[in-house]
Amino acid sequence: MNEETREFTSDLAIIGSGIAGFAAAIFAAGRKIDTAQVGNTGAIAYTTGYLDLLGSLEASPAAIDKPWDGLEQLKKSQPAHPLCKIPAADIKEAFSQFTAFLGNCGIGYTALQETNITALTPAGTLKKTLCVPATMASGPKAFADKVPCVIIDFTGLKGFSARQVVANLRDKWPGLSSARITFPEMDRGEIYPEVMARALEVPATRQRLAVLLRQAAGGAKCIGLPALLGMHRPDLVRAELETLTGLQIFEIPTMPPSVPGIRLREMFEQVLPQRGITLIPQQKVLSVLFDTDGALLRLRDNYGPIAIRSRAVILATGRFLSGGLLAHPDGITEALLELPVTQPGCRTDWYRNGYTDRRGHAIHKAGIEVDETFRPLAKDGQVYNDGLFAAGIILAHQDWIRSRSGAGIAIATAYKTVQAVEKLLQTTRQETTGKGDSHA
Repeated sequence: MNEETREFTSDLAIIGSGIAGFAAAIFAAGRKIDTAQVGNTGAIAYTTGYLDLLGSLEASPAAIDKPWDGLEQLKKSQPAHPLCKIPAADIKEAFSQFTAFLGNCGIGYTALQETNITALTPAGTLKKTLCVPATMASGPKAFADKVPCVIIDFTGLKGFSARQVVANLRDKWPGLSSARITFPEMDRGEIYPEVMARALEVPATRQRLAVLLRQAAGGAKCIGLPALLGMHRPDLVRAELETLTGLQIFEIPTMPPSVPGIRLREMFEQVLPQRGITLIPQQKVLSVLFDTDGALLRLRDNYGPIAIRSRAVILATGRFLSGGLLAHPDGITEALLELPVTQPGCRTDWYRNGYTDRRGHAIHKAGIEVDETFRPLAKDGQVYNDGLFAAGIILAHQDWIRSRSGAGIAIATAYKTVQAVEKLLQTTRQETTGKGDSHA
């Protein structure tokens, strides 16, 4: 039986549904670029919600307090790092536009600062990050001010322990204590943060939880909770709970997959189509073919084959977890276009003998090479295609986990690729207009 192919036409096609892909869609929408975005489930649900720029340097295990100064050090020690290709002013503008968009869509973030925030991890350790969700912002401040605080967990909840958080922070945070309560109407068996977050969308559940929180707080005026304060209106849920309890309340990320990541994914999937983006989520691109008019993407969903004709393409497919790179016994390959991958010479060089070796592992710097406008390079070292760009952690020469720079790489490179796409489209239109005038 012949299946009818649904066809879409756009100026830009974004392949990927992680932070880089969605950031590119945001920046493209802001520039009124006709955009289609497609990608199978990205790693966005695994994020804590924190937006890191640069938390440490490989040359030193010490955390970075001033990330903008850290970028200057990064240029000296790792000049090939993707962030070193981007002026600091552009990185600041990228973060500002990205967080402003999130705030306008109901997920507020702290404002950009010159210094990193010392934020709490699910285990009760500390990390440096640039921006945190508004629902989490009171936590770092309470820690800095050493405000008496109770960390609360829930009976049946796995992956978050208030006692563990307190045990790891007690020496640094006097007056910190823990308590365990039962979530309203979830008093049997194992419970999950996503289910709890959706339950808190209901006002009656918030009211019942508020009673329990007041009782657990004792004399403290501050409470830390696992991240579960609503799925679609977290700022509203937190504000209402604070009003009902008279307490200062903040979230702490949980082990992934986490509510803050799911919040972002669901918000993007709901809002971006309203901003004019043709979004085809949870699908994998099967092939991309380039010709003189741009690119043709082919994929399929439950309703049959889909074709997207686009002038430019941004490849934001991530690394191994998201499927942008594939690991084989004889090496690492790029999954969609067979772009050359910078990688260790042989598989035995992927990892060092010690898993926690401070020097890191070579495989974590594997990725594709790009030029100064983030166009991927082919095997001959030349640009693969003038209309192809790449953003995010698929790029080589960075270990985003060790340097705490994943969101920074994603957001900043997405900004620069969309900037380059806009210039390409303008040039193409000028050339087309010129040919038309000449012909006339």
